[in-house]
Amino acid sequence: MEAVFLHANGFNALTYRAILGRVGQERRILALDQRGHGRTTLAWKAAGRKTWLDLRDDLLAVLAELDLGRVVLAGHSMGGTVALFAGADAPERARSLVLLDPVVIADPMLPGPGELDRSGMVEAAGRRRSVFPSRATAMAAYRGRGAFRTWPQAMLADYAEAGFIDLPEGSVRLACDPAWEASNYAAQRHDTLAAFRRSLCPIRILKAERDSTCRLGVHADELAAAGRIVIETVPGTSHFLPMERPDLAQAALLEAIGRP
Repeated sequence: MEAVFLHANGFNALTYRAILGRVGQERRILALDQRGHGRTTLAWKAAGRKTWLDLRDDLLAVLAELDLGRVVLAGHSMGGTVALFAGADAPERARSLVLLDPVVIADPMLPGPGELDRSGMVEAAGRRRSVFPSRATAMAAYRGRGAFRTWPQAMLADYAEAGFIDLPEGSVRLACDPAWEASNYAAQRHDTLAAFRRSLCPIRILKAERDSTCRLGVHADELAAAGRIVIETVPGTSHFLPMERPDLAQAALLEAIGRP
């Protein structure tokens, strides 16, 4: 295995099939369903949760179980941040990092650790509809709206394939329970900036031009000055950068992995 990829909060590994399939034609890449998402059977508990370090521990457990070392760790949004934590705390596992608009809250003028639990994202996730008559009904409800507004149809279909669990009566339920999705928005007491400073490997960040969750603020120049951290803002993109510019996500992954 040459790279491991982690999805964003509320999504699943299959969501990124159109992107990662192209990379997989040339190099070996593993995409994981994180705890509480997609087809994983790992139990989750939202109550009392304060950080994403449990997800870091899950990733490190997979890397240890598969005896993977010196791989590219990559991810989108929450997945990118979890990859960062794993790379910082187990440098022997990470050759480099590719982070697609990771969640980084480091600007003193923006909410700090622990303060996102008062954001509208938590409330909205908790109210999310979880059961639909069918996948087709769910896709019709999502198509062209909200977070899915800029998504290609094929990628929405991939998300729906693993994003819902079939129920006995024929309806479907979200694989990522709204309470778990909400807990990921609220559990922000980790120190992402410290993880950047503690990491040792090269890091490439592709940052959205608008609605970005990569909020380094005044710390961006400090991290870039280290020489091993490259921060690129991609024109015309939102937080769903991989869906809008899959070509750039593919190129960044292939460059980090290296050609055969």
